[in-house]
Amino acid sequence: MVPIKTVLKDSEEVTRLFSHLEFDGKNLNHQPGSVLGSTALIAGTTVGAGILALPAVTLPSGIVPSTSGLIAVWLYALVSGLLVAEVTLNTIRTEGRPSIGFLGIVEKTLGKLGARIAGGAYLFMHYALLVAYITEGGEILGFAARKVWGLQILPTWVGTTTFTLLFGGIMYLGREKFIEKLNNAFVGIVIVSFLGLLFLAGGHIQTTQLLFQDWSALGSAISVMSVALFFQNVVPLVVTQLEGDARKIRQSIFVGSVIPLIMFLAWNAVILGSVSPDMLHSTSDGRTVFNPLQTLRAGGAGEWLGVLVCIFSEFAIVTSFIGFVYGLLDLFKDIFLPQQGGFSRRLPLYSLVLFPPMTLGTLNPSIFFTALDYTGTFSISVLGGIMPALMSWKQRQEQKNSDSINQPLVPGGKVTLIVMIGVALAMMVRQILSI
Repeated sequence: MVPIKTVLKDSEEVTRLFSHLEFDGKNLNHQPGSVLGSTALIAGTTVGAGILALPAVTLPSGIVPSTSGLIAVWLYALVSGLLVAEVTLNTIRTEGRPSIGFLGIVEKTLGKLGARIAGGAYLFMHYALLVAYITEGGEILGFAARKVWGLQILPTWVGTTTFTLLFGGIMYLGREKFIEKLNNAFVGIVIVSFLGLLFLAGGHIQTTQLLFQDWSALGSAISVMSVALFFQNVVPLVVTQLEGDARKIRQSIFVGSVIPLIMFLAWNAVILGSVSPDMLHSTSDGRTVFNPLQTLRAGGAGEWLGVLVCIFSEFAIVTSFIGFVYGLLDLFKDIFLPQQGGFSRRLPLYSLVLFPPMTLGTLNPSIFFTALDYTGTFSISVLGGIMPALMSWKQRQEQKNSDSINQPLVPGGKVTLIVMIGVALAMMVRQILSI
């Protein structure tokens, strides 16, 4: 990577900050990242297992309120992502390091205390989501075993343990290239099954459900929506891939986040439209979250739709599971293995990543929605709301005092930053008061 020195005039805007160059033995070749590739990275990161929880938490409010809520949460996530990009660009200028991760940027901007808080939120988010994925993935495996082999008496811990050992074992034993190809195949299955779901479920939409609205029930769905639309952790990588080009970065973040939004809106509408509001009264406990996907998996709206829901749900979970296992492995390698470790050290690392969430999921198989709720409320509020706003606030103030170059990617000045922090704090206070 070669830095680019740019002379600025008052009307000029910084574009590329550096160049990706590769030497092939004879010539230096420029290898710029593509907007398409960066857009795909953001979209792929956003579309994960969080989509599975949306129908359950949005069913009480209805399609129109939940659609409005999803758009509002997407706008919040978009501003947050642009703030992270802004902070990353400014850090690149001051540090001269184009390759820097999210936690590294927090430490450079907010110091070690901020890095510890962000690291704790990051660790909690990964473990909580792994618990959610393992429990839900295990439940779907158990349901499939009962349907295919007629195993009616099957303890819930069997599915949870099987899911962890099966896919965790594949990751432990397989080479990275194999896991990458396998994950690509799983993503292909997710896309095909999703399109099939939209096609089949569209024929089961009930007009009564389209008209149902309860705006007062929308607040409880916001935290899960925040989890589903979270992508800010990969923004620093996008900034590096696009060589610090602000225009391309804005474009990638906007398009890469709006694609999942459209998918979520369509998914939410067809699933909620395929079930009846009367299903809410079938829960025996008012505190229990009713999951319409369970009814659809059981064939409540047709056998083929049930099969597609199972396939889409399981492989969406697996693709997210793989990404978060790798994310936690990288974090622990940085902590425990600063030097490259051998194969013999892989088992303790994988055990540290997989066994705690598997154990908790086994002890509490119904923790899926609780884990997503607390992740969205606390981890996402800190990492996607408070931290980006505080970092941008501090950088803008320092650059204003030193008369250095500042290139804000988000309009609104301090008002925008205050709103970002205020919304995040309001979510956290609401969750604490509801305990």
